[in-house]
Amino acid sequence: MQHLIERLAARQQDLADFRHDLHRHPEMGFEERRTAALVAQRLRACGIAVEEGLAGTGVIGTLKGHRPGGRSIALRADMDALPIQEATGLPYASATPGVMHACGHDGHTTMLLGAAEELARNPDFAGTVHFIFQPAEEGLGGGRRMVEEGLFRRFRADTVFGLHNEPGLPLGRFGLRAGPMLANVDSWSVTFRGTGGHGAVPHRATDPTQPLAAFIGALQGIIGRNLPARETGVLSVGHIAAGDARAPNVIPAEARVSGTGRSFRPEIRETMGRRLGELAMSLATAHGCTAAVEYRHDYPALVNTAGEVALAARAAAALVGEGQVDTDFPPITAGEDFAYMLQERPGAFMLVGNGVAEDGSFHHVHTPRYDFNDALLPLGAAYWVSLVAHVLGGADAEGGA
Repeated sequence: MQHLIERLAARQQDLADFRHDLHRHPEMGFEERRTAALVAQRLRACGIAVEEGLAGTGVIGTLKGHRPGGRSIALRADMDALPIQEATGLPYASATPGVMHACGHDGHTTMLLGAAEELARNPDFAGTVHFIFQPAEEGLGGGRRMVEEGLFRRFRADTVFGLHNEPGLPLGRFGLRAGPMLANVDSWSVTFRGTGGHGAVPHRATDPTQPLAAFIGALQGIIGRNLPARETGVLSVGHIAAGDARAPNVIPAEARVSGTGRSFRPEIRETMGRRLGELAMSLATAHGCTAAVEYRHDYPALVNTAGEVALAARAAAALVGEGQVDTDFPPITAGEDFAYMLQERPGAFMLVGNGVAEDGSFHHVHTPRYDFNDALLPLGAAYWVSLVAHVLGGADAEGGA
């Protein structure tokens, strides 16, 4: 694999320049028209067959190997940005106000594109590779839409794999696990309604802020007292709205609170939603109010299959050594709509270290000062090539090339 890493390292500047261009021109979910066009252009330039328009702005590249074989593999990268105002001060910082690549999807797209170009130069494998460039991962369910629009009916794949950078994990480290790795993602809201009234005479009003305050205080009791201690569950408040700041002497007639829920197992997810609703309704009644509750299941848990985890781990270890690959990486309560693809096909989602500063500090994803580490680009691309070699066979898997 050393030759593979050296070949991709020689392309470091080209890959970084492409990523910087994507970073400078971020696009929100289902709006990735410029990004998709650039990806499609480069895929076609190296002779890869391209299909555009799946899920609106999705791009699929297909490459057949020179060796005979009927197996197929799908590799997925996400393309969308986030509604965050960038504060990095970088020369290639976002030129679009209020939008930035704060999760590294510019890097994910570049790494998969670099791997596609490398494989197109030497398609020494048996079977077919589909390169999936997915729109709208950030909460809009682009992965679900691709599946619903026939992703795996149109592009047959025996297995599917994903890769995501992980800030705080040292550069060159990989991590994954069999079974649930990322969480169910739920969203919920509760609207308490009373009569409202004048703040000077609260006894003449029914005050919905009272059950709202009690609900927020009691919410964590669901985690601490309704879930087994060994199970993971998260309920967080993200938004509160009531009244008008221009009229602080008015008790509002309505108060709303909303947030997110995270879990790994279906029964825990069901318990959290049921108890949240029961708690809201009982507190509303106790304070003479009513409550409207919504608990919505968004993304399912991301579940890796054991055989594909072993393949992915071997592909990474061929590059960095077994000691740099953690196959018992702790589950994370973040979510990923790659989970929809894993519901359709066996596969594995891998994390790769985005590195840390000399003092050990780093910027988390989804924050204004985050940036993808360009030093990761050749390694991430090499991982994809190594994975194809390990799944479909090839000189790189055999230690050649």
